[in-house]
Amino acid sequence: MKQNRIFTPKTLAAAFSSVVALGILGFSNHSFAAGKLEKEDLKFGFIKLTDMAPLAVAAEKGFFEEEGLFVQLEAQANWKVVMDRVVNGELDGSHMLAPAPLAASIGFGTKADIVTAFSMGFNGNAITVSNDIWKQMKANVPMEGGKPVHPIKADYLKPVVDKYKAEGKPFNMAMTFPAGSHNLKLRYWLAAGGINPGYYAPPQDISGQISADALLSVTPPPQMPATLESGTIFGYCVGEPWNQQAVFKGIGVPVITDEELWKDTPEKVFGVTSSWAEKYPNTYLAVTKALIRASIWLDAESNKNRKEAIEMLSQKQYVGADVEVLAASMNGTFEYEKGDKRSLPDFNTFFRHGASYPSYSSAVWYLTQLRRWGMIAEQKPDNWYLDTAKKVYRPDIYLAAAKELVAEGKAKAEDFPADTGIKPSQNFFIDKIPFDANKPNDYLAKFPIGLKGKQTVSGGKIVD
Repeated sequence: MKQNRIFTPKTLAAAFSSVVALGILGFSNHSFAAGKLEKEDLKFGFIKLTDMAPLAVAAEKGFFEEEGLFVQLEAQANWKVVMDRVVNGELDGSHMLAPAPLAASIGFGTKADIVTAFSMGFNGNAITVSNDIWKQMKANVPMEGGKPVHPIKADYLKPVVDKYKAEGKPFNMAMTFPAGSHNLKLRYWLAAGGINPGYYAPPQDISGQISADALLSVTPPPQMPATLESGTIFGYCVGEPWNQQAVFKGIGVPVITDEELWKDTPEKVFGVTSSWAEKYPNTYLAVTKALIRASIWLDAESNKNRKEAIEMLSQKQYVGADVEVLAASMNGTFEYEKGDKRSLPDFNTFFRHGASYPSYSSAVWYLTQLRRWGMIAEQKPDNWYLDTAKKVYRPDIYLAAAKELVAEGKAKAEDFPADTGIKPSQNFFIDKIPFDANKPNDYLAKFPIGLKGKQTVSGGKIVD
């Protein structure tokens, strides 16, 4: 079963009509017709990761300017700074971790009303371990033709973690932000291999290390390789180019990509406050149009523009990594052990397969993982998950922008997904546990490790 459906111009037109004219998705009414921009001078934030590419492309290729926008892009220190500066108005919007606006909406960490009408793309992350840990893991990994069989499961790491635990040594790993995709994906991989990544008990305990076999803590993305090299951590989950950087420096081995963990996994979004979206609807529509055009350009004609994109991203004001490091993943390949380069054509996907569309199903999945690890402290009914997703994800704005681009001849109608509801049950996960966004509580009940039903975390333990 394919995860995404591509429709004809006729069915797309029907979807646009339903979403924009009838408002059946239940959003507040906006006039999405082209109109005077309420704000033209904008400042957007980003973290130095490959998947900020749509922002760089929209600026460098003139897509923002063609929409009447004058945009300043500014690198940010970490994901907390990103959220704080968007909330306080220092930034008009920013590249954000996909779960962060959802977590903010429920008050985990920063309490804020953030919305997104654009997904920055699929995949783009990996989990890397130190050379020493890889050497210990590799003894457990099946081999074929002298090379490890992929995907590499956390089952092969578990004996290593158990050994550290038996010796009373902490097994430290890093991710980029508690309410972030790297944290949730690393947790998913570890738990699928029988390694407990720990629980949160907000507001008393937000370490995420309650009952943990592996201790996860925050490290900003560009600092990951150096922190690994210092021996402070034994592994991390981060976006590119910081996994390939470990390979190039000879200090670590990426063991699995998020595409292998969950194919076509949504990774980042472009977020603004809901009040900003309400105050500047025409500006927001124009921004979304420019970003969609950038995502189309990035994936056009079998990635023909990637060489230009890589050179763009290598500039200091954007990612600032070497061209060869960026090319290692942006060109549809990925290097694991030094010399073990494999084809991963969809590792960085920005538009195809619906990668730029803000999907409700993706939002619900992230919410289930926030609940699984205690960031959502108490059980919620199934309908709460979709209702929460609708407050944050704005496919109506995305489709209105797409409609204008099609009318202007800048995009093809058949390239956009017309299925704006919940996707069918998906089974693209490493542990083969199927996900049905209509039944989030049933989904949570299937995990051997993680909160389910009415369970909460209290006094450092799970309480039924």
